[in-house]
Amino acid sequence: MSRLALASLAFAAFAHAHLVAWTQGMYCKNGTDAGVDNVNNDAPVSPLYQLKYSDYWFHGVNGCNNFPPADGEFLELPAGGSFTAEIADNRAATTLSFNGAKTSDWPDGAWHPDGYSIENTADADASIVHTQNESMAAGTAFAISYTSDITQVNLNNLVVFSVRYMTPYKRVVSYDVPADMPACPEGGCTCAWMWIPNGCGLANMYMAGYKCQVTNATSTTPVATPQAPVWCEDDQSQCVQGAKEVMIWHQAEGNNVEVDGLDDSGNWRSPAYNWKMGFADGAQNDIFQNSGSQKREEAVLPSKRHTRRGHGADGKVF
Repeated sequence: MSRLALASLAFAAFAHAHLVAWTQGMYCKNGTDAGVDNVNNDAPVSPLYQLKYSDYWFHGVNGCNNFPPADGEFLELPAGGSFTAEIADNRAATTLSFNGAKTSDWPDGAWHPDGYSIENTADADASIVHTQNESMAAGTAFAISYTSDITQVNLNNLVVFSVRYMTPYKRVVSYDVPADMPACPEGGCTCAWMWIPNGCGLANMYMAGYKCQVTNATSTTPVATPQAPVWCEDDQSQCVQGAKEVMIWHQAEGNNVEVDGLDDSGNWRSPAYNWKMGFADGAQNDIFQNSGSQKREEAVLPSKRHTRRGHGADGKVF
């Protein structure tokens, strides 16, 4: 079978693996029809690929950024604690719809066996998590901007503050919040959830927006201006220290990361919210002004797999 045919088959198998983190305070949680509360909403989950800035930034492609949550509704971020998000392909598969009656342990609301992956099941729906197995899940992140006006958020003021390795995989995910997070301004902060899948389809990315509020804050030290992360899997001394930007990749404009070649497992490199780009698992405790020289938490690396698959220069799997 030709490489092109394999790419087509791979993309067909993974084309529906679209996920986002669902929480209170989320933009377009109710959909993108004014006045309609759509409990079967999947508007925020579509992937972002080769789009203009105005289309990928906070999922502007379908107007998600124009549908804020209700007044007073926030994603709460307890300083020094953690919060829970539900990663799913549709609001219906979360506790935000039908009182949770259509949920399961998995992002699609269906039943799947433990250790679910395309390596140990003939079920084509193993593609729901956009990864070959849990250990290869690329990692997801939350970022924060200390402005309540989403139109004023940009790469220079949106800082990654929490990362969870080996996600997305199961539906319920806990994210840790740095203890030194200062309080938000009046009107709250603006947060974003980010994910770049590790191959398995087009080399796209995901971005969702939230109105968020830091609770139990005791520190007044502001977050630092973030820098673009760099690939540092093979030399951790080259990782960017301190506050880091969200990663923009394979878009028509505004990309801030570029990678090429193979990673240490023999797969095509893909920027990810994990040690390969210098992100620790959990709270990003070095994001504050004058904290960039703090000792970075050592990453606990998952076992490496040697399946040769990934994406080439055209962004497709082969």
